[in-house]
Amino acid sequence: MELSVFNDASKDNSISILEKWKIKLEDVGIQVVIGGHDSPQPQGVGFAKNQAVVQSSGIYLCFLDSDDVMMPQRIRLQYEAAIQHPNSIIGCQVQREPLESTERYTRWINNLTQGQLLTQVFTSHGPTVIMPTWFCSREWFCHVGKFDEGGKGIPEDLLFFYKHVQKGGGVFRVDQCLLLYRYHPQAATHSVLEGTIWNHRVRFLEDQVLKHWTSFTIWNAGKQGKKLYRSLSPANRKKVAAFCDVDRNKIVKGFYTYEESEERSKPKIPIQHFRDATPPFIICVKMDLTGGVFEKNLNELNLKEGLDYYHFN
Repeated sequence: MELSVFNDASKDNSISILEKWKIKLEDVGIQVVIGGHDSPQPQGVGFAKNQAVVQSSGIYLCFLDSDDVMMPQRIRLQYEAAIQHPNSIIGCQVQREPLESTERYTRWINNLTQGQLLTQVFTSHGPTVIMPTWFCSREWFCHVGKFDEGGKGIPEDLLFFYKHVQKGGGVFRVDQCLLLYRYHPQAATHSVLEGTIWNHRVRFLEDQVLKHWTSFTIWNAGKQGKKLYRSLSPANRKKVAAFCDVDRNKIVKGFYTYEESEERSKPKIPIQHFRDATPPFIICVKMDLTGGVFEKNLNELNLKEGLDYYHFN
């Protein structure tokens, strides 16, 4: 085993701490490689991760962010899974700290089915296995390509995950809690603007799903559904057959007029009750927020996720 750490211009005495751990770890046979720079400004998370990979020599890569803690057995269990699932990113279940933070998100991370690890890649939650849990072969990492090095405000983990999926990569989760995933306001995740994430998600949805469909229904005739419609390319907007909802007022109104359209005759998209709508659906309703009502409505239609619908919430 080898530990590769890259110090991205930190000013908090990290190097002296690392040097002490280098002695302890190498005494028990774990090689430690320390790199870094002391420029006035950090180069960013993507750059640091890439450098940590470049300076390392392992056949497999096990990622860990500086603010998280891995549990015993993580490397062994993910290594065993990686052998069984080549060309895959291997994740695991997590425990959030503080425990009460991001409860919906944590449930989502831990409870997705194996199939949903690939069908729910379009949601606002991001990668279906979170980056601090990633384990993969060096060969596959190099095939996908390095992390984006654009620096602050770039969702480097999401962009890498999307490239991974586009190249046919698999996703697998070890169903044991192998990471303590810390939440705090200074986390790099918070530097990424919501609009940036939204635009990447829409383009990925268009590339992976909508280009294969001739028509579809947007489930949610409210703010989020209309925002998705307006964000689509002109060609994909023409594929929207209808909106559907449960809100009687929206359904009675009958249609949504796209006033921003440059067409002389403004497009009018019908609004239907979800039971009257035709799949496939792009669902813009947040899960786990309605006391099970939305999930019950969806289940009664007996549709197949990844074929008849995708979540984009």
